[in-house]
Amino acid sequence: MGLGADMNDRTCIVTRQSGPADRMIRFVADPDGVVVPDLKARLPGRGCWVTAERRQLRKAMEKNLFARALKAKVTVPETLDETVDSLLVSALTGMIAMARKAGQVVTGSGKVEAAIRSGRAIAVMHASDAAPDGVRKMDQARRAAAASGSTGIGSFRLLSADEMAIVMAGGNVIHLAVLAGQAGEGVVKRAKMLDRYRNGAENGHTAGVPAQETETE
Repeated sequence: MGLGADMNDRTCIVTRQSGPADRMIRFVADPDGVVVPDLKARLPGRGCWVTAERRQLRKAMEKNLFARALKAKVTVPETLDETVDSLLVSALTGMIAMARKAGQVVTGSGKVEAAIRSGRAIAVMHASDAAPDGVRKMDQARRAAAASGSTGIGSFRLLSADEMAIVMAGGNVIHLAVLAGQAGEGVVKRAKMLDRYRNGAENGHTAGVPAQETETE
């Protein structure tokens, strides 16, 4: 079976539900019969699809669903879910680097807040180890932007401060605003996929505006 054939049958082998490409991950068996992820859905041969959530991939691994779907005796690495996570992180950091070169990311607390409030930001990324006060300040800016009519300013906490510093070529990077543009939109797309993979569709933190906090005396 060629690649085109199973592209038209993008059905999760776990849930048995179909889905769009940005919510599915394709897997194939390499020449040695080892199951490998095909994030770009370009590898030849019979493939199968899993909803892009770690918990669904773990189910496919534990229930040995790949052999049945690929109609072959295959080896499933115990760290397959970690491999997928690493590949999704690499895809995200690579796109952030492209957006940096294109001038479609902003760093620095003041600049990030200004980009959010002005409506120029399409998403904000916080280091996973960012202080709660800093995140709260950016959430306030997101609420202000929403009140002014801006929509779709997602929020992500996917990379550590060290990972963000590396991809931004140095410096102390805690908050990062993603600006509109082809590369910036690519960052958001990949961030959403990594967030869904780690947190699940129903538990993701990418959408909406944070609720107004209740002040206590």
